[in-house]
Amino acid sequence: MQNSQIGQVMHATSLRPTAQSNQDSHSKIGGNRVKSGLPSRLTCAIFDHLDDDGRDIARQYEDRLKLAEACDSLGFYAYHLAEHHCTPHGRGPSPNLFLASIAQRTRRLRFGPLVLLLNLYHPLRAFEEICMLDQLSGGRLELGIGRGSQPIEWGYFGISAGAAPSRYMEASEILNVALKSDTLSYQGSHFELNSVPLTLRPHQRPYPPTWIASNRTESAEWAAANGANLACVGPASAVRSITDAFRCRRARCTAADDREPFLGLARMIVIARSDGDAHAAAETAYGQWLDSFKFLYELNATPTPPTLPLSFDAALESQLCVIGTPASARQQLLNQMEEAGTNYLLCQLAFGTLPLDISLYTASAIRAEIIDSFG
Repeated sequence: MQNSQIGQVMHATSLRPTAQSNQDSHSKIGGNRVKSGLPSRLTCAIFDHLDDDGRDIARQYEDRLKLAEACDSLGFYAYHLAEHHCTPHGRGPSPNLFLASIAQRTRRLRFGPLVLLLNLYHPLRAFEEICMLDQLSGGRLELGIGRGSQPIEWGYFGISAGAAPSRYMEASEILNVALKSDTLSYQGSHFELNSVPLTLRPHQRPYPPTWIASNRTESAEWAAANGANLACVGPASAVRSITDAFRCRRARCTAADDREPFLGLARMIVIARSDGDAHAAAETAYGQWLDSFKFLYELNATPTPPTLPLSFDAALESQLCVIGTPASARQQLLNQMEEAGTNYLLCQLAFGTLPLDISLYTASAIRAEIIDSFG
């Protein structure tokens, strides 16, 4: 499955967490390393498109906030939100607005965009919002930043596919300078800043932990060299080549500390008391999610990604979806994480038409079957 399914691709950026920010972000996994098979501890988090559920938008927002509150109390590590525009595939086009609500409705749950589409922001504005979110939450922000992989969405903002790479590189360079400086000056093709006073700072020093979302080996190698966390999607066997590349590059990095960064595997998960109940709920929900995903492609007569599962059976076969009883889902997830070489499970618990009660049951089952076992 291509990168857009877990937000947008974050290409190489110069942001690099320090040892202190890594320590803050990895407090739940301690210093455990994956040597063979499963690590001694796994970390579970939430991933969300906030895709159209067919109901009133305000009610959907409130349901997601209730789900975040529940996941906070259940011991999930973080809530990651994708950014999409002009499509039912994402009802959170301004992720920082929604994440500010998450910050106020939770106490321990970390959160962040996966990823913030830096192409669509003035980098000074992005910097200020990052500082605000981190301060509002007492230092719980997980910062995913990327160029994005949907030229159709950029185009609605007047940004061409040709201009996007250089615009993103300038914006990421400016953000990197801003996070390390008291004043900001920059001269580029897209942005010009002259002695701008920076009066805000993030709570986490020098800045929050960073993330990339990619299934490319070169991106994984960059993440390993620069202390970033990695989120992947796709069949476990394919993801294994990415995590192997990450670990190989990290082993050659003299600056690396003893902590294993998060290597994430994204899965749509539905757990119920019987396999039949889980299958029925997930199949209906996936149909709605798929329609939302295809919306802009069909509107613009553009072929959908070749790796997109066009049926629920295909989604199961490709391991995009995991369904079952608590026990069977646990075994599937642990087997896939072991094969993929990951230590961070990105659980998409709410998608399509799934009602809140099913998402809450799934979250509780993950707590009982995985979080309690490895916490």
